[in-house]
Amino acid sequence: MDTTTIRSQIEQIESKRGVLLDLLERPDLGTLRIDVNQALEEMDDLIEEFKRTFPDAQQPHT
Repeated sequence: MDTTTIRSQIEQIESKRGVLLDLLERPDLGTLRIDVNQALEEMDDLIEEFKRTFPDAQQPHT
């Protein structure tokens, strides 16, 4: 898997982060709130690790 493919997948993951944040706003989420929080934490860790591993990937590619 090359960095372009990984970058594309990370961008897709980042674009979905808002959905999880919206879920946290729902008052009827109940115990699923724990799972949503865990998913957000893991997503943030993944994105952070990607940026540390590929620091040049933070710049827009053309």
